[in-house]
Amino acid sequence: MLKKLFSKQINMDTLSVEERVALAKSEPIPAHVAIIMDGNGRWAKKRAMPRVAGHHEGMKTVQKITRFASDLGIQALTVYAFSTENWKRPKAEVDFLMRLPVEFLGSFLPEMMERNVRVEMIGNPELLPAHTQKALYDAMEETKHNTGLVLNFALNYGSRAEIIDAMKGMLEKVQEGELTIQDITEECVTAHLMTAHLPEPDLLIRTSGEVRLSNFMLWQLAYTELWFTDTLWPDFNEKNLLEAIENYQKRNRRYGGLKGEETT
Repeated sequence: MLKKLFSKQINMDTLSVEERVALAKSEPIPAHVAIIMDGNGRWAKKRAMPRVAGHHEGMKTVQKITRFASDLGIQALTVYAFSTENWKRPKAEVDFLMRLPVEFLGSFLPEMMERNVRVEMIGNPELLPAHTQKALYDAMEETKHNTGLVLNFALNYGSRAEIIDAMKGMLEKVQEGELTIQDITEECVTAHLMTAHLPEPDLLIRTSGEVRLSNFMLWQLAYTELWFTDTLWPDFNEKNLLEAIENYQKRNRRYGGLKGEETT
């Protein structure tokens, strides 16, 4: 591969972003990247600003990273925007967070159409405010025929709740005779998850220095490569994403088995 030919001779830090992108594209790009966007509040606190200012800046980062992910050829980008546990935050902060999708989708939708991006979501939309639901449904309807990057928002999402719902769905089918107990396999469980139509994430990124999954895609991340950075989400940029992908491309994904020289 092109990167392997040059890696011994060239310090990646000396290359331009354009050159690093070209090298990254010469290796397999992760099909599905999932991001736990953490650090908005700390970013604001460091600047003596209210927490909501950090969330608003983080929204701009989603736009920037979506553009770059699309340019790189990533097929799906799942961003953890609001968890089932986030309802515990102060009401004013939650209300602000629920308005962000309206602003984001309202301003960014024309560009997403130009870039062939499709908007989707995982999570329970029923508890979201009406204006948040409308913005999401309108964007999903508008972009449903787009065939490029899938921008997948995890909103009011919790992985344990998702798995429980999948279990209930399968049990109902067993009771109705559509499934037998023997039919319940890993593939069957996967097919009943909210992400059934997407490839499982190849790469998970978490920002802000936290090193945990926080109830995010627990089933889907079983063999995902994990990458953690101290960078706060509002400061996360194209170079950070490129660094994560370059790190991913150096790894040997064995899925519990052995590869290459390890088998000899």
